Amino acid sequence: MSTDTVVERVRALAAPVVADLGLEIYDIEMVSGVLRLSIDTPPGRPGGVTLDNIALVSRLVSRELDHNDPMPGRYTLEVTSPGLERPLRTPNHFQREVNKVVSVRLHHAVEGRRRLQGTLLRADDKSIIVCLEDTGTDMTVAYGDIERARTVFVWGKSPKPSRTNEEVAS
Repeated sequence: MSTDTVVERVRALAAPVVADLGLEIYDIEMVSGVLRLSIDTPPGRPGGVTLDNIALVSRLVSRELDHNDPMPGRYTLEVTSPGLERPLRTPNHFQREVNKVVSVRLHHAVEGRRRLQGTLLRADDKSIIVCLEDTGTDMTVAYGDIERARTVFVWGKSPKPSRTNEEVAS
């Protein structure tokens, strides 16, 4: 059975369970006997995935998979959130991250570049447009040219220095 078939069977079984909890499946990967299910909050909903969410999804999805047995052999179920620097694999992933900083590695150099970093300006079903950090120019990249991509967590402004205990005591 192909990995794609396993992933689609797992998605069909897990999606209703995850949706009932007000969450959604962000990604599913099957690598070396590990079934990794990434869950997230729907776009526009404040907050993020909690440890309690992960534990509950793990328990409920595990029960569903044990009952329906969607794949042959042994595997380990791993439920996670996509994290701050989340992988971008599908057009939907990119569309959710418009106006955020992304890092993209290409299969082959395009316009003399293999690595890009900048603000994701647009994402449709065929390509993305990134405003490159180093040059300020816009670059269009087809999904087929992308080897790997992820969001880049940008730290906020540095906090103002606080007064020391001695300064407060004076």
